[in-house]
Amino acid sequence: MVQALVDCDRMTFEEFIDWYPEDGRRYELYRGVVREMMPIGDHELASSFLSEELTLEVRNNHSNYRVSRMCLLKPEMAETGFIPDVVVIDRRELGNESLWQKSSVIQNGKTVPLVIEVVSTNWRNDYAVKLAEYEAMGIAEYWIVDYLALGAVRHIGKPKQPTVTVCKLIEGEYQLFLFTAGKRVESDILPELNLMTDDIFQAAIEMI
Repeated sequence: MVQALVDCDRMTFEEFIDWYPEDGRRYELYRGVVREMMPIGDHELASSFLSEELTLEVRNNHSNYRVSRMCLLKPEMAETGFIPDVVVIDRRELGNESLWQKSSVIQNGKTVPLVIEVVSTNWRNDYAVKLAEYEAMGIAEYWIVDYLALGAVRHIGKPKQPTVTVCKLIEGEYQLFLFTAGKRVESDILPELNLMTDDIFQAAIEMI
């Protein structure tokens, strides 16, 4: 994912959702600065694969869930809004989201039991900023999919290797579980999900 700053004045979150254009592009707001999120090819392949796999799983086993790639999360950080690569929404909670009908904005962690970020050049945001903000929101599970092993050694160990980090909210804090090559990703939110790390990593490098 490549981030490009958008040439506009600093915005409040309210101004950002009023400004958000219907042009099919993805934008985030970070401390008042608008950034266009431009996924590179392999990043998009990995994100699409995960979205398809989770959609199939929730359709078969979790009728109250839906999968989205375009909803905007409002964390506690001021003048900030994130668009994760994949989001599992609990539609039973949408009635508590005052901005959902207007702008597809989610403010409550209970509404999004699972969020996925596919790591690219901005890996520090995924491992630090977003981890802290999603934890503060109370999102039960946060996956960091690092198919290029870009994260620091303190995050994915040494030798560095492609890793899916599943952050599970336990007593208000994320506990991290690392899944490397040949492992099944274990999710408390989708316990029946049969998803292997190798399939995720392979999806990111498939050539069309």
